[in-house]
Amino acid sequence: MARKLPAAEDQSRAPGFSRRNFLKTAGVGAAASTVVGVGGACTKEPTVIGPDATTLRLRVNGTTQTVTVEPRVTLLNALRNELDLTGAKEVCNRGACGGCTVLLDGDPIKACMMLAADAEGHEITTVEGLGSPDEMSPLQKAFVEADALQCGFCTPGFVVSGTALLAKNPDPTLDEIKDGLAGNLCRCGTYSRIFEAVQKTARRG
Repeated sequence: MARKLPAAEDQSRAPGFSRRNFLKTAGVGAAASTVVGVGGACTKEPTVIGPDATTLRLRVNGTTQTVTVEPRVTLLNALRNELDLTGAKEVCNRGACGGCTVLLDGDPIKACMMLAADAEGHEITTVEGLGSPDEMSPLQKAFVEADALQCGFCTPGFVVSGTALLAKNPDPTLDEIKDGLAGNLCRCGTYSRIFEAVQKTARRG
């Protein structure tokens, strides 16, 4: 005598119903939800660039610069190789050392971790935009006075990160300075003098 299937199992074996059909239907529904969005309105179609070189307009140190690079080029390489702004250093190339720190709309970022194309429409400031040998910024002067460098390779990144810290917190404690510069590494170990330079700048207001 044939075993009677439970109602749910019996339904699943109805003509035209299969696991494959169910998954296909679910996939189409998910894709439609992504395209339409919650409110039912179509989302803006993303701009597709590449694979060939693309012309970008980057706002760097107060000036709009034009570069033509492949979409895979990082902001760091665009700054160094296309605009000859070599203050940001290529060191670890994976966002771990802070040697390539620049400001993006005032916030410190690792330029090796951002595509140049993603920086369009933002204000980029490199260490060159903070001061020059003839007209150094207050923090750059303090770095010289405190002898806060040895090989100097990490120094631009520290100056940029320190500038961002002081812009948001003009009178940081030592612990706050350490936290603010935690994303930057000094392989020479000159941390105490780097912290001193930031403290000197803060005291001068």
